[in-house]
Amino acid sequence: MKYLKVTVDVSQLPDYEVDVLVYQLGEIGFESFENLPNLLHAYIQQTELDPESLMQLLPNGYEIEEMPDKNWNEEWEKHFFQPIVIGNECVIHSTFHTDVPQATYDIIIDPKMSFGTGHHATTANMLSWILEDDMTGKRVLDMGCGTGVLGILAKKKGAASVLAIDIDSWCYENAQESAQLNQTDIEIQLGDASLLKGKNFDIVLANINRNILLNDMAAYVATLSAGGVLYMSGFYTEDIPAIAQCASDLGLTQVGVKEQNNWVAVKFVK
Repeated sequence: MKYLKVTVDVSQLPDYEVDVLVYQLGEIGFESFENLPNLLHAYIQQTELDPESLMQLLPNGYEIEEMPDKNWNEEWEKHFFQPIVIGNECVIHSTFHTDVPQATYDIIIDPKMSFGTGHHATTANMLSWILEDDMTGKRVLDMGCGTGVLGILAKKKGAASVLAIDIDSWCYENAQESAQLNQTDIEIQLGDASLLKGKNFDIVLANINRNILLNDMAAYVATLSAGGVLYMSGFYTEDIPAIAQCASDLGLTQVGVKEQNNWVAVKFVK
């Protein structure tokens, strides 16, 4: 996949306004950021860029550069991705790690270009929910699966079946590799919420972003059995009212929230 780098001069902005700008860029599809002295670099998949929205957000101008089509996570994987332990029960590490802590659930992830190693707060919050709740015998959907780490942990915790779906081909291939590395029998499909018609689950895990969640929540709820649970993450604390209102309109009840660095994972029951 090709990425674009947008560079913004933030030399005249106080820190809190830079934080607001990062949040706003995230809302229109930007995935990662480098906050340097006087400059902000923001990265987005080329296919996700909306020039009109970007121009409205940055009317004073910006520079844009097409990045080479390569595996941008490679250096991070090799030099910065360290094993992580979630809730003292689950360790996530890569195939190249040698000093790996012991835990009840051991998950191997080579993330390539996909999201989901447990280092980001959204993934960590979702993993914490899975560790806390009973997965035994459940039919689980991992929507927007990335590396497949959430579905893999659910399966290791006794889920009867797991379907992992992602719209990105890198993620689809990476989730397949992750399932093989962890010797977990999960089904992986390439596509979006349109694949859910006629399917039924006890648990839906959706770690995506606010706008997609709001757009596709009805499709998730339609697949849930009575008493089923929907876990959603990929948004901020201040987004909870909009998410909760949509969920309530669809007949869900909010029963819990996990928060880390202002990122949240919210649990709803049908």
